[in-house]
Amino acid sequence: MQDILNDIYTTMLSRTDRGQVANYIPQLACVNPEQFAITVALPDGQVFSAGCAETLFSIQSISKVFTLTIALGKLGDAVWSRVGREPSGDPFNSIVQLEHENGKPRNPFINAGAIAVVDAIMMGHQPRETLGEILQFVRFLANDESIGIDEKVAQSELTTGDRNAALAHFMAAYGRMKHPVDQVLGTYFHQCAISMNCLQLAKAGMFLVSDGVNKHTGIRVVSAQRARRINSLMLMCGHYDGSGEFAYRVGLPGKSGVGGGILAVAPGKASIAVWSPGLDSIGNSKLGTEALEMLVQHTGWSIFGH
Repeated sequence: MQDILNDIYTTMLSRTDRGQVANYIPQLACVNPEQFAITVALPDGQVFSAGCAETLFSIQSISKVFTLTIALGKLGDAVWSRVGREPSGDPFNSIVQLEHENGKPRNPFINAGAIAVVDAIMMGHQPRETLGEILQFVRFLANDESIGIDEKVAQSELTTGDRNAALAHFMAAYGRMKHPVDQVLGTYFHQCAISMNCLQLAKAGMFLVSDGVNKHTGIRVVSAQRARRINSLMLMCGHYDGSGEFAYRVGLPGKSGVGGGILAVAPGKASIAVWSPGLDSIGNSKLGTEALEMLVQHTGWSIFGH
């Protein structure tokens, strides 16, 4: 495995077209696009890495996997009255669909859907309490108390978050928000600014590898059925309107973030985190996707067969 990762790392280093960093969030615009990291965590506790796997980055939309997991724990299937389960086929921050569908977001991984999920898990609490809960859950999953929030990124998103505010107010206009929009948005922006490295992220995804149990710690996080459902949503919706392309090329459930990270799950086999800040035209890590494609070719881990 280490040889495979070293091979992937060497190949990625030589790539000249590395995509574009997310320039619409000022703090992300100044991240060096030359960086690349990959970590593979196995159920037996073995962890393999290549590149700058201990460099922290903003997980952005990967956090939506964790908040969805919390929401399913709190509300069960009632979550689906607030947000749908279908791929969107539109950009992650599109407002068009919301209007057609009376303010109900298409899935929990587009921005509107993730904002609706945050509103669902707040349950009358203040943003600080809800954020504390989200952060504690991520720390618990990764078994790492050092994970925190990058305040500069959060502020950066607050100042450039007009589109997200529009989505939230639009849902509120349809009576779909239970909390003040500003409180929900503040929580959402900070959730997206959670800062992790590939080692931490791969460990945090372990519960999705083995039917809801982190085999390394022996702790059951969710039921087997719920873990499968989260994986299915990651496969269908985890890469926005590039989800079909990712399934075609990589063939694993995955969730990307505009910070350049991707968390991918090979059920029964491994939790994989990749990071490279340069994005493709849809907003997914360009080299991260290529690296996962290479990994699957080497390992035969695609869920669609060898």
